Amino acid sequence: MDLTIPRVLMWQLLVGMFLAAVLWGVFDKVAGYSAALGSLICVIPNAFLALRLVVPRRDPGAQALINAAWIGEIGKLALTVLFFSLVFTLVRPLSAAALFAGFITTQLVTFSGLLMRHEQDTSNSNGS
Repeated sequence: MDLTIPRVLMWQLLVGMFLAAVLWGVFDKVAGYSAALGSLICVIPNAFLALRLVVPRRDPGAQALINAAWIGEIGKLALTVLFFSLVFTLVRPLSAAALFAGFITTQLVTFSGLLMRHEQDTSNSNGS
């Protein structure tokens, strides 16, 4: 079983919460919870997309996977817009800089998935 997706989501959450803790300690609690919210705005939609892609489908064909990916991406985008809208309208006080720092930093962790995948592919090809 490929564990890349759960590992990436776990690392996204860990990095986002670490950043939130650092900003809380260096600046204040507003920066801390703003960064945590930004991180969650990234992780939750990514988890939705991941679930859409890995949940078994009745039709195992390529077209069903493409449809799942489209629905997952549209849902991810909609959730991201919804969560940003909710945070900007409901959370006071809010540090927009920390919110976006949490979101962007957490999103950048996605690239580590490419490295994990490459590492896994390399180890599998050496072992075969």
